[in-house]
Amino acid sequence: MSNEIKEVVWDKVDENGNPVNPRLATKEEIEKKKTEKKSLKLISPSDPRVLSAIAPFNDSMLKEHNFKDRQELSDVMFETMFRYGGLGLSANQVGLPFNMFVFGGHPEIEKGVKITCFNPMIISAEEETVVMKEGCLSFPFLFLSLTRPRKIVAKYEDEKGELKEAHLDGMMSRIFQHEYDHMLGRIFTERASKLKLDMAYKKAEKEISRLERRRMLNG
Repeated sequence: MSNEIKEVVWDKVDENGNPVNPRLATKEEIEKKKTEKKSLKLISPSDPRVLSAIAPFNDSMLKEHNFKDRQELSDVMFETMFRYGGLGLSANQVGLPFNMFVFGGHPEIEKGVKITCFNPMIISAEEETVVMKEGCLSFPFLFLSLTRPRKIVAKYEDEKGELKEAHLDGMMSRIFQHEYDHMLGRIFTERASKLKLDMAYKKAEKEISRLERRRMLNG
């Protein structure tokens, strides 16, 4: 499957993180993204910036990338995440060398709470595991059923620089673990067997082809 990032958009995701009525972006939508202030774009999942572990974040790094503070970076990351229809987004997915990610904001998951994590760490994980379907904005329409701990305890710094501790369960725990993998330079496809991955890629390619045909028919 090509590593090219397709401009796939949808208006919302369901409570399981699956896209509702996905479509390929129109030329107008793509051009609009290019003109948006501090617009961030997903980079290829094969890019070394995605596949490399990230050094600890410090505030002095922000100026180099034209962000005035953590809050501005957090706002732009959430705007980008919502624009692509995701539940989580890591800085290295959009080419930024920051040890940080954002997640949440879905009204049906923990009342829509939004969390920004700088220098995140997983302190502990319960032995109980659960299988859940995962997707990733870097891999449009690729979904994998993966086993991870159900509950974790995590620490991170928020957008104000305050140290936080979170006890996460269910979907919020799953998203944190997925995004934390990105901080380690690890992508979710590494957690699946070759057989499952090949099958998932075929389904993704089929769905993208279907959307491309529909877009051509609609002009």
